[in-house]
Amino acid sequence: MIQQAFLLSYTKYGDHDAVLHCFSIDNGFESFFAKGIYAPKNKKKAFLFPLNELFLHTSENKKNIRNVLKIEQKNTAFFTSDIKKNAILFFVSDLLNQVLRNEAQNQSFYSEISLFLKELHSDNFQSHLVLMFQILKMQGLQPLLSDDLYLNPESGHFEAIEVHHLFDQHISDIWKELTNAENPYQIKLSRLGKQQFLDSALVYFHYHFTGFREPKSLEIIKEIF
Repeated sequence: MIQQAFLLSYTKYGDHDAVLHCFSIDNGFESFFAKGIYAPKNKKKAFLFPLNELFLHTSENKKNIRNVLKIEQKNTAFFTSDIKKNAILFFVSDLLNQVLRNEAQNQSFYSEISLFLKELHSDNFQSHLVLMFQILKMQGLQPLLSDDLYLNPESGHFEAIEVHHLFDQHISDIWKELTNAENPYQIKLSRLGKQQFLDSALVYFHYHFTGFREPKSLEIIKEIF
């Protein structure tokens, strides 16, 4: 069986093995056991970087975790030494590893991850912010538009009075713009706008995803941008 999947995270198991946590096009979130991937002569450990799209040849065992028999990389062009892009990849993979844990097959999510990667590799350095909004939208958690000025991150409604200091009129307007946009990846945010929207989006995620924690690479993202 061949699984096409994005690598979200992995856990080293013993000296040479690893458990790969992936989002596959056929089954959604799924984990696989990669025996010997850390063996000294195994060059495939270089494939273990965030959001690498892989072809995993796996066993047919459906009761327990599937074993990886062979691993291939789909697109070698997505290797990058760009510090900014790598920081975003680590941030997004950590984010997705949390919010997609219970997600079954969802080709819309898979396609959105592909689109995000294309935007990122085309030097769109706010693509991770748009992806955060798109995740909410595909989960039915996006704000409900109204004529009121201030977004309430807990209810997802716009209200007449500011209820959270990170959701002033300027940031609330950005949320409205994203909600209305046909192609949100084309929206241009200022440097300050990116920082403020990221802070607001993390608050929104805390309210709407149980047990959500800030990605470990958040501080790196803030320092770089």
